[in-house]
Amino acid sequence: MPKPPFLRLAIGLVAVVLAVAGAIAISGRGGGGPGSSPAGPAGTLSDATGDSSALPMPWPAPPDALQRTVAAGLLPETHEFLENHVHAHLDVFIDGSPIVVPAAIGINIDDPGVRRFDEPGGIAYGGIQGCGTPCISPLHTHDVSGIIHTESATPEPNTLGQFFTEWGVMLSATCVGEYCSPATTIAVYVDGEPVTGDPNAILLTDQREIAIVIGTPPAQIPKSADFSGA
Repeated sequence: MPKPPFLRLAIGLVAVVLAVAGAIAISGRGGGGPGSSPAGPAGTLSDATGDSSALPMPWPAPPDALQRTVAAGLLPETHEFLENHVHAHLDVFIDGSPIVVPAAIGINIDDPGVRRFDEPGGIAYGGIQGCGTPCISPLHTHDVSGIIHTESATPEPNTLGQFFTEWGVMLSATCVGEYCSPATTIAVYVDGEPVTGDPNAILLTDQREIAIVIGTPPAQIPKSADFSGA
């Protein structure tokens, strides 16, 4: 039996309302709108820096930066000391592809004394004149360049193991994070030369290039790095 015209109109209006409501709900989850940056998947550069290039980042910077600083045997400070100011560089490859070493490892980015800077690769953190309470480890990253900064009041060099403790990533002679040999090949290089033994003991001396290769190696193992922007 055909529906009366007024009933057909009512049904049509309900369908339109439901369709509009659904569209609003979908766009709200994405924070969308014309010109907005797409949300990257969990564990990408987009999460940590706001950069939509979404380079792979299986291990983002942990939120408990200062607790991990203490776990690494280091003392958080209210600012950076430059008596011992050195830079090492870390590359990590998984099956030939470089992954991101996150910004703000060892830095409490929620402290009001920590400034944020928009850079081509994403957001960098630093410019600390002095926090009200400790906010930065003497061992840290400012950006996603892979440069590891030691800015401390003591001359002792830090180690790669301390950095990975701050990063919250497992590191040993047989494992990096969830990747372990013999299922996955693990290799470590310093200044382009292979090294054996415990990688935790590698010293983060000035201008040192460290490459960790998980699985298939890249076409070329880096021997040096660009420290001009450090």
